[in-house]
Amino acid sequence: MQAMATHLDEKRVRHKWLDLDGMNIFYREAGAENAPVLLLPHGYPCSSYEFRELMPALADRWRLLAPDFPGCGYSDAPGGFSYDFDGYAEFLHAFAQKLGASRFAIYLHDFGSQIGLRLAIRHPECIEAVIIQNGDIYEDALGPKYEGLKEYWRNPTPEGREKIATAVSEEGFREEFLNEVDADVAERISPDLWQLHWSLMDEKRRQIAIDVIAGLRENVAWFPRYQAYLREHRPPALIVWGPRDGYMPEKSARAYLRDLPDAELHLFETGGHWLLETHLEEVVPLLRDFLGRVLPAASMRG
Repeated sequence: MQAMATHLDEKRVRHKWLDLDGMNIFYREAGAENAPVLLLPHGYPCSSYEFRELMPALADRWRLLAPDFPGCGYSDAPGGFSYDFDGYAEFLHAFAQKLGASRFAIYLHDFGSQIGLRLAIRHPECIEAVIIQNGDIYEDALGPKYEGLKEYWRNPTPEGREKIATAVSEEGFREEFLNEVDADVAERISPDLWQLHWSLMDEKRRQIAIDVIAGLRENVAWFPRYQAYLREHRPPALIVWGPRDGYMPEKSARAYLRDLPDAELHLFETGGHWLLETHLEEVVPLLRDFLGRVLPAASMRG
């Protein structure tokens, strides 16, 4: 009975804080400490909350670690932190190391895909496999919703930045989460997503978000580096994708096959950017099968 209780407890999501270089960092954890690790960096405008339902679905065999980035969710927003893709990549590596995760599979979604790939470029020895879900690293495959940002990249004026700032709002968050999905699929997306994350935004966090979005201009210059990492290292890869995504449509998913020709690609035709909110039951079996091959229980640490 005690062993069963321990097993059930490991499957539950545990909500924790840790001190990381003086920052109070919130994270979610599930699974046994000696199990193979899946690292879950979140996207914008979200937090580790986006993985709340995925984590218990995998925790019987894997250890799931999902931090809130500094300035996001429940984590601190300290002065002196570098709120850019380099800063977040170094944070993510330090977070994993602090929790004893020296090697892991990583879930690449939204701006977490670019943060995760910067970590991979700097620390390729850490990466055992990648799961890619609506994360953009191919400039020629960006969707029509990027047009406003592309205009800012070409001509980064104060007026253009103000347009970005206008989108960092409660209505802008709602639009980010609903994106391009049909009404019947949108009903599966809880308003808790934008209500929660907007309620956590004070003016400092809002300015951080504006800076990160404006910083996408610099990040595009890294796209060839991300592609080169995938092409040269060829990590085992699973691609699960919702093509109803105005930022990252189907062509954004297929672009990964240029550099990962052996990757498994699964398109969910009615799904969009927040696939785990709308198609979790279909995605989980694919993840379990993939992780079972690339992170088998036999490789459990400890």
